[in-house]
Amino acid sequence: MVEGQSGTVSGHGAPSIHTPEYDRRGLLLGAGAYSMWILFPIYFRSLAAVSPLGILATRIVMSLLFMAIVITWTRRWGFLPAALRNKRVVGVYVLAGALLAANWYIYIWAVNNGHILEGSLGYFINPLVNVLLGVIFLRERMRPGQWAAIAIASVGVAYLTWNYGHLPWIALSLALTFGFYGLLKKRAPLPADTGLTLETLLMAGPALIGMILLDMQGQGGFFRHGAQTDILLLLSGPITAVPLLMFAGAAKTIPLSMLGVLQYIAPTGQFLVAVFLYGEPFPTYKLIGFGIIWIALVLFWAEGQRRRRRLPAVAQPAAAD
Repeated sequence: MVEGQSGTVSGHGAPSIHTPEYDRRGLLLGAGAYSMWILFPIYFRSLAAVSPLGILATRIVMSLLFMAIVITWTRRWGFLPAALRNKRVVGVYVLAGALLAANWYIYIWAVNNGHILEGSLGYFINPLVNVLLGVIFLRERMRPGQWAAIAIASVGVAYLTWNYGHLPWIALSLALTFGFYGLLKKRAPLPADTGLTLETLLMAGPALIGMILLDMQGQGGFFRHGAQTDILLLLSGPITAVPLLMFAGAAKTIPLSMLGVLQYIAPTGQFLVAVFLYGEPFPTYKLIGFGIIWIALVLFWAEGQRRRRRLPAVAQPAAAD
C-alpha cells in the first residue's frame, strides 16, 4: 500500500529488526492498520448523505492537511522543491495519486450503494493481481503453485460472473487500481510519509475545485448535513493517513510472509461487517464463488510458506517494500 524500506537496522546501540521487540512492534502496527481498515465501511456508510465525489474530494484535501502537520512536525519539507523539479518523480506521483483516487472513489461508491461484499472480494484477490503484475511488468517468474492459485481464483471469478450476469466490476476495479498503485509505489523514490504528502498535494488542486463546484450545486459536504457529518469529514485525513503510515512502519520491521497473512484481516472483517452488520445478501452462489477464491488464497499462502521454509534463513526477506 505504501512503500517501505528493506534491509536491517544497524549502528551502535540499535537493535536488529529480528529482535522480538521489533517484531512485536511491527506486528502490532500491521494488525492495527488492517484493523482500522475494517472500520472503513462503517465510516463511509455514516457519510451516506454526502455524494461519493464529495467524500473523495474532502478526503484528499483533509489527508493533505494532516500530512502537512506531520511533515511540519518532523521538519521534512526539504524534500518538496527537489521532488517538484523532477519531472519523473512528479509523473510517478501524479499517476499514483490518480490510481489511489480511483480506488478510493470506487470503494466509497460501493459501500454507500450496498456492495461492501464485492468490495471485500477485491481486496481478497488483490495479492493474486500483484503476482500477475509482477510477471507482466517486472519479469518475475511464477511458480507452479502460484499459477494453480490464480487458475482456481479465475474459476471463482468466472463462476460469480456467470451468476451475477456480469463481471464483478467493483472487485476487479479495486484489485486492479490498488495493484497498479502498489506496482508504482514499489519503484517510487520517496519514503512513505513524504510520498503520501506529494500524492495528496498533486491531487489537492482538482479536489479543492471539486469541493467548491459541488458546494455551488448544493451538494457540498460541510455545513449541510449536521455537526456529526462535519466532524467525520474533518477526520477523513487522519483516518486515511494513520493506517497507511502504520502499514509502512510494519513493512520495515516484519517479514513479508507475516505481512501477507495480516493483509487478510481487513477484507475478512469487511466481509463480516457486510453480512452481519448491514445484512447484505449472501446467497449460495456467492458462498460458492467466494469459497473457490478462498481456496485459491489458502493455496497461494501455503505455497509461499512452504517455499520460505526451504530457503536458508539468510535468504528469507526481513522486510517488505
